[in-house]
Amino acid sequence: MRAEQVKNLFAGNIRKLLLEAPRDYERIYEIRLRVGRPVFLCYDSGEKFLRTKDVPYLVTRQDLKETLEYISGYSLYACEDELRQGYISVQGGHRVGVTGKVILDRGNIRSIKYISCINVRLAHQILGCADAVMPFIRKKEKICHTLLISPPGCGKTTLLRDIVRQISNGNEKFPGMTVGLVDERGELAGCYQGVPQNDVGMRTDVLDGCPKAEGMQLLIRSMSPAVVAVDELGKEEDFRAVESVIHCGCTLLATAHGNSLEDIMEQPFFQKLKNMQVFERYIILGRQNRNGRTVHILDGKGKPC
Repeated sequence: MRAEQVKNLFAGNIRKLLLEAPRDYERIYEIRLRVGRPVFLCYDSGEKFLRTKDVPYLVTRQDLKETLEYISGYSLYACEDELRQGYISVQGGHRVGVTGKVILDRGNIRSIKYISCINVRLAHQILGCADAVMPFIRKKEKICHTLLISPPGCGKTTLLRDIVRQISNGNEKFPGMTVGLVDERGELAGCYQGVPQNDVGMRTDVLDGCPKAEGMQLLIRSMSPAVVAVDELGKEEDFRAVESVIHCGCTLLATAHGNSLEDIMEQPFFQKLKNMQVFERYIILGRQNRNGRTVHILDGKGKPC
């Protein structure tokens, strides 16, 4: 059960407060713990504090230590690979971000210690949120190369997940297709010990925690996907891999941070892809559309569909 999964991540004092003050977990996006400060419950419409005796409960260092033990299965050492990226994945597809003292090794992040802040980002699935965009993405039996654009926290990952699910499962009009999903940050499939916790479709193969560029190449070589999906393009090597995907005959689904098409076109690599007319559809989401509702759908030339 979702509520129990969430509550069991936290130290006893905080769990008790969560039990005493029932919350709608489908509406909570983040639960933030900071030593010496209140427990923040973050909703799409704002935030609230956990309270005890009508005053905000202040997180203790013991609360944080106990919570980390539950999250890591009593072995932070076993989570070091993820900690290097600033988060730990937990059952249910949730992701726990951490901050503290960064340990460097020859300029590279080796680990994080003296953790003082925890952000539990709750995984949200909205099955069917892609219904409105699917007619624009599908061309008969073909899927269009598509880029989803939005600022952080506006639903592009939620929307991409449902697009992948629908393409993978198919329906009475469209046969399902094999999808290769590179889930570098663990937010799309929400894998726990390699098994997706989110519904990404019956024909979807997931590479969890793999860098996008390497993952795209690996999937093409080994899994013969019809569609390759990735979250948050941005690095130079990502764009070189995108060209490989296109030249291999696979369809690309991807996301990018930005407020508009013009915004991301300020980056030279996106400008190059647009000039090549790689993407046939641009789907732009706005700040008010956290749950994957679209604002604009544009064709490969940037014109409204």
